[in-house]
Amino acid sequence: MAKRAHLDDFRVPFFDSGKKSDAFDLTDFDPAEKPFSARSKQADRERLAALAVQLDEMQERLHAQRRERVLLILQGMDTSGKDGTIRAVFHEVDPLGLRIVQFRAPTLDEAAHDFLWRVHVHAPAAGELTIFNRSHYEDLLVPRVQGQLNDEAFAARARHIRHFESLLADSGTAILKCFLHISKEEQRGRLQARIDDPTKHWKFDISDLDVRKQWDDYQKAYRDTLAATSTDYAPWYVVPADSKSHRNVMVAALLLRVFESLSLEYPPAKASLT
Repeated sequence: MAKRAHLDDFRVPFFDSGKKSDAFDLTDFDPAEKPFSARSKQADRERLAALAVQLDEMQERLHAQRRERVLLILQGMDTSGKDGTIRAVFHEVDPLGLRIVQFRAPTLDEAAHDFLWRVHVHAPAAGELTIFNRSHYEDLLVPRVQGQLNDEAFAARARHIRHFESLLADSGTAILKCFLHISKEEQRGRLQARIDDPTKHWKFDISDLDVRKQWDDYQKAYRDTLAATSTDYAPWYVVPADSKSHRNVMVAALLLRVFESLSLEYPPAKASLT
């Protein structure tokens, strides 16, 4: 595996209709890699705390300005740390203007519409940072693994997603998509920890084991999905996530870079108060 040292080294190549999806390979990325970690978990926590201060200020500017929007999408296999990332990265961030949306299996009403119908309503409003904990990508990944989408139908849904995200971007939404990449062995340990600890039983579902049996199919589906939907306006990043502290630091660093790319300023002072 090639050694990577910069954030953009983990960006999935932008979609090119002339290339096959297997031009991008998840196996080129080591889930245990920790290029952005400090010397210890404690040092990682300290670095994350410093990043959180910067994120808080940026998010406050975003909310005060009420012009631009930010969407963070977290995807990954079970136990990859979507909930943990949100808790660790955003526990110090002002909740004003911060919204977290968790997508589950579509309801009967949602399933009666096109697959993006239920998603658009949750897109960030002006001044909001919205986090999708799972997302519209479930409607591409799950049916693909279950054999409900042939190559043509998969390509059509991927195209719809690119167009949908292009609409959001054209409307002032900065989009960051993170695939939390864990190894099969690390997942085994995290699932076992949920079984061994009674206080974590609520996190475990027997269906998790059925999905685990389809590990290779899901890895292929993720490879194809990331390759077909990574664009310059909505890029995917592969975040090595066997280390929780590294995962958190990397996601925070990526998000801070997105904020810094925006023109976020506090509104002008009111003349009546000066």
